[in-house]
Amino acid sequence: MSGQHASPQSKREHLIEVVLQASRENSTTAVFFHASMADRMGLGATEEKTLSLLDRFGPLTAGEIASQTGLTTPSVTSLLDRLESKGMARRVRDPHDRRRVIVEPDPERMAELNQMFYSVQATFQDLLTVYSDEQLETIADFLTRSVQRSQEFIATLQEKDEA
Repeated sequence: MSGQHASPQSKREHLIEVVLQASRENSTTAVFFHASMADRMGLGATEEKTLSLLDRFGPLTAGEIASQTGLTTPSVTSLLDRLESKGMARRVRDPHDRRRVIVEPDPERMAELNQMFYSVQATFQDLLTVYSDEQLETIADFLTRSVQRSQEFIATLQEKDEA
């Protein structure tokens, strides 16, 4: 009989474990999903996600890209070289500060990339229709806080690299 009724704490521990495992599986699947989508455009996953950052934030410096991604400066330089050689982005002088170089995506190539992702996004939008507003608020809170926590980890890694 004791095995039939789990205590509230053990149920909570189980739910936390389920969420952590699902998050891990989601993360792994997301990496492979983006790698697969990027491959169709002749890109690597890091290149595709960097273009996503440029699409969301607008032109960024190499340093800002390093800060957003957690990549080292030499890795960002190599990444930008690849994006330029593929015609996906270009380095240009900042019109407000000619000493600064910014990276901007090619609008036509970004439109191609976005077209691929918009069709997928519609599928996820359909998935969300089954959740109540309160559940959507909880999901959004979890995802937002997960992103913040990941960004904190990236910053910590960068600080260790700089030390």
